[in-house]
Amino acid sequence: MTNFAVIPAYNETKHIQNVVQETKRYVKNIVVVDDGSKDNTYDLAQETGVIVLKNIVNLGKGATLRTGCDYAIKLGAKKIVVLDADAQHSPHKIPEFLKALDEYEIVFGYRELSESMPFILRFGNWFISKTTKLLYHLNLYDTQCGYRSFTSEAYNKIRWDASDYGMESEMITKVGKHKLKYYQIPLQTIYLDRYKGTTVVDGAKIIIKLCLWRLN
Repeated sequence: MTNFAVIPAYNETKHIQNVVQETKRYVKNIVVVDDGSKDNTYDLAQETGVIVLKNIVNLGKGATLRTGCDYAIKLGAKKIVVLDADAQHSPHKIPEFLKALDEYEIVFGYRELSESMPFILRFGNWFISKTTKLLYHLNLYDTQCGYRSFTSEAYNKIRWDASDYGMESEMITKVGKHKLKYYQIPLQTIYLDRYKGTTVVDGAKIIIKLCLWRLN
């Protein structure tokens, strides 16, 4: 099978090269998508020798990740693992994510609770996870973790429309809709930036969208 890693990146000059180089230890085919960064993320990513795409303007994580996954599929990807470029998650888990796809259609990473996780993230993730379970009957420990893997067949079913952080929840709603077989892998997370990622406003939008998607 052809394995691919897709890494969306926005203003990640501090971490992009280390994340890509570490990822190269576990998967040969890598697609980085620069989401209109204002720094030199794109140039640094190119120096690593992997495929690098670029949005002219900032479109959001959902749009950026979709672009990367679509490109990987066009290149013949059968298994795709996606991870963030901010070094919060170690690429050394990639083999575990890909191996699980021999038995499951999609794999979710979940961040183990720790004192280092900002309270707002702990509460927001708990609330969204409870809402997801109530509306879609999926018992996921962490609905917002960006470390995931899926087969090409599963991607065709879960491909999202959301351009922002809501894509992670939209993906989950489609997993429930299509009754895909899923697995979860625990992760240790390093919080290098307390305010990076899903904000309170993002969380509120996600809850609203979860309800609307369920009604539809």
